[in-house]
Amino acid sequence: MGLFSQKKGAEKEQQAAQWLKKQKVQLLEINFRCKGGEIDLIGLDKQQTLIFFEVKFRSTQSHGHASEMITPAKQQKIIHCAQNFLQQNPSYHQHAMRFDSLTFEGKQAEPCWLKDAFWAGGF
Repeated sequence: MGLFSQKKGAEKEQQAAQWLKKQKVQLLEINFRCKGGEIDLIGLDKQQTLIFFEVKFRSTQSHGHASEMITPAKQQKIIHCAQNFLQQNPSYHQHAMRFDSLTFEGKQAEPCWLKDAFWAGGF
């Protein structure tokens, strides 16, 4: 990933974090890293559902929608990190959980929030 795209990605993650706070999501982690991957944002919604968020940005849709960048391989990395998060934070084991995406297209000011963007079978 180029320096410009890393900077833009970090900027969009911060924008997404601020937007989620307005949606009453309590952020627990930003850029949670584990061996083999990263989760952009982790939070709890009003119903205390534990949500693992992937944030994606595309300046244009000429190469597809931003959500298409969350490939099965990327999903597996996110699931792996979610398992690591739960091992480090056992108090969240009993919470309902899901994997959501927040995508930005072009100059879009607010993200598109796709709940249950993918599933972790047997998770």
